[in-house]
Amino acid sequence: MTVGKTKVSTASLKVMADWGIETIYGIPSGTLAPLMEALGEQEETNIEFLQVKHEEVAAKAAVMQWKFGGKIGVCVGSGGPGASHLINGLYDAAMDNTPVLAILGSRPLKELNMDAFQELNQNPMFANIAVYNRRVAYAEQLPKLVDEAIRTAIAKRGVAVLEVPGDFGFHEMDNDAFYSSAKSFRDYTSSPINEADIDAAVEVLNNSKRPVIYAGVGTMGHGPAVTELSRLIKAPVIVTGKNYETFEYDFEALAGSTYRVGWKPANETIKEADTVIFIGSNFPFAEVDKTFENIEKFIQIDNNPVMLGKRHNADVAILGDAGEAVHSLLAKVTPVEESAWWNANLKNIQNWRDYMTKLETKESGDLQLYQVYNAINKYADEDAIYSIDVGNSTQTSIRHLHMTPKNMWRTSPLFASMGIALPGGIAAKKVFPNRQAWNLAGDGAFSMNYQDIVTNVRYDLPVINVVFTNTEYGFIKNKYEDTNANTFGTEFTDVDYAKIAEAQGAVGFTVSRIEDMDQVMADAVKAYKEGKTVVIDAKITKDRPIPVETLKLDPTLYSAEEIAAYKEKYEAEELVPFSEFLKAEGLTSKVAK
Repeated sequence: MTVGKTKVSTASLKVMADWGIETIYGIPSGTLAPLMEALGEQEETNIEFLQVKHEEVAAKAAVMQWKFGGKIGVCVGSGGPGASHLINGLYDAAMDNTPVLAILGSRPLKELNMDAFQELNQNPMFANIAVYNRRVAYAEQLPKLVDEAIRTAIAKRGVAVLEVPGDFGFHEMDNDAFYSSAKSFRDYTSSPINEADIDAAVEVLNNSKRPVIYAGVGTMGHGPAVTELSRLIKAPVIVTGKNYETFEYDFEALAGSTYRVGWKPANETIKEADTVIFIGSNFPFAEVDKTFENIEKFIQIDNNPVMLGKRHNADVAILGDAGEAVHSLLAKVTPVEESAWWNANLKNIQNWRDYMTKLETKESGDLQLYQVYNAINKYADEDAIYSIDVGNSTQTSIRHLHMTPKNMWRTSPLFASMGIALPGGIAAKKVFPNRQAWNLAGDGAFSMNYQDIVTNVRYDLPVINVVFTNTEYGFIKNKYEDTNANTFGTEFTDVDYAKIAEAQGAVGFTVSRIEDMDQVMADAVKAYKEGKTVVIDAKITKDRPIPVETLKLDPTLYSAEEIAAYKEKYEAEELVPFSEFLKAEGLTSKVAK
């Protein structure tokens, strides 16, 4: 029996609330009028509308909300420009398999296909990225499609887009004419492990002399088990950039990640290994850059059958949960008591750590990025959350943040969209209001959306924003040094980001000397603890972080003059090539002849 009526927009909010949605990010518009009215009149729901200053921030915050472990995020954009502004953040979600719902405003039904103001066919713009992409056909359909969009986004781990004609939300529908399927949703479960595949992997590992564990995001939550396996079979651990927090920073066999944003040990050991255990990772760079070209045996573990054999031919393919597979290997593999391979890797890793520590702990002079991280590590809470921007800040955070599984760090790893960190900080505080949150960004990335510092202030979402200011697109400039005859277009004008922060109601600090860094960070953290959003404008040198993807350290590969120049430029006098540690353990290098 039908009792009473409900506005379609209100019914849609009730569906969202059933799915646990607490926040909608966006900017109001005429085409979103019914939604805004419903948000302002809420009685049975309590969804917050968080008004940002740019729709790109809305999309990125909604995406990062899920990445930080929150409920699916919702972003909204007006018909036309507002909708197109969402695309950047939604592409990041698509490439990172992140559920998100985008609601696009549109002209009222009678104006569609009439070349009206800001009227265009919007759905095709999202066809390449969305797992669900629909225009609502009639008003009473909206709650059902909202439900379906959310369900599909979560199930397929992707972007759901709904275009809603601007008058639909004002319509009314029967109270019993809609429902939410949230209570019926069930996550997929991993396939049971095939023990025959485990046995095949064990046989390979028992005959391996130089094993390496390549741990991807599938190992998150299973760090202790992977660490135990590493020590048991004497295999150093390489991580993908996305999952550094899986392991303790001081784990003796942590070799870091490979290539440009990685560590020296990872780039070296992967070229010398004979066996790789590739766990829960996509890592497209592996196929493009022939990461595993020197590998003899390849064991892959993944809970998605599509991924098995995707990046490298798998000698053993194991379908199932990473943690379960690792525990199965632990139960069956023969322990390795002594390993020259292991000893050489530990010495190489420690040599790299000593180098990073030397840079971080300088006590005076012009400020380098390394000393900023030293201060962050000192004053960060043990469960601090880090929202990391794209560029050198990604590379250097991977190297110099001393993270543990108590931390969280998120970025835009594949789409690599600059400007991700500030909205990420907003999202982090929404998910974890009581945890210390950091936004670490270069000045190029920060400039893309620093207007939304006021959003932190307005909604009482304090974040410590650290801006690494070197007046250049450093990551791009550094690449140009390797590929171009010049670095044209990479420099820009300095900005006083502390003043910009103060103009928005935040607290600003500026620092340019190493000897001042500790006090500035102490004062910034104190202000943060008082509930204030903080911006630290760290005026750093233009020193390039060492390019570990093109190491010039080995005398069998480079001249003495090349090595000396390389070491001088990167303050790397004490760095030793991996081949020397191998030689000292009686092993022959595959690379250095």
